[in-house]
Amino acid sequence: MTKDQIRDLIQAGLPNAQVDVRGDDGQHFEAVVICPDFAGKMPIAQHRMVYATLGDKMGRDIHALQLTTRAAP
Repeated sequence: MTKDQIRDLIQAGLPNAQVDVRGDDGQHFEAVVICPDFAGKMPIAQHRMVYATLGDKMGRDIHALQLTTRAAP
């Protein structure tokens, strides 16, 4: 799994999101996701929305994903 593939999956599931993914070892990644759909949601709910876009790849193809999420300004 590459950072570009992760970015594409997140953007496919959250089309209004701005997504920046970093990580070069193929298993550990950091993502910043800014999305208007996060407005009014607690951080845990925002993270669940991102994880839902990745499905079963979390824990299998992606060992670790550090998330920073926020609603668009």
